Amino acid sequence: MNKNDLASVVAERADISKAEATAAVDAVIDAVTSTLKAGDEVRLVGFGTFSVSRRKATKGRNPATGAEIDIPASNQAKFKPGKGLKDTINGR
Repeated sequence: MNKNDLASVVAERADISKAEATAAVDAVIDAVTSTLKAGDEVRLVGFGTFSVSRRKATKGRNPATGAEIDIPASNQAKFKPGKGLKDTINGR
């Protein structure tokens, strides 16, 4: 499912126009993105938690040439599914 498909499902289930659903989906994505960028986490009870973790700088190898490369430190977005989501996926 891509963002367009998600907006279509939201429009159908919420009985709103596709344009309104697209705006709502964009607003949710923007809110999550800006919260993570600020270093905070987003907890959606029963669904899961979006958070940011810091990865240290490391050394790597170019698989084509074998040359050593520096991989810079970076922030990574992570998602940890909640109990409700896990139970739903596993048919419980």
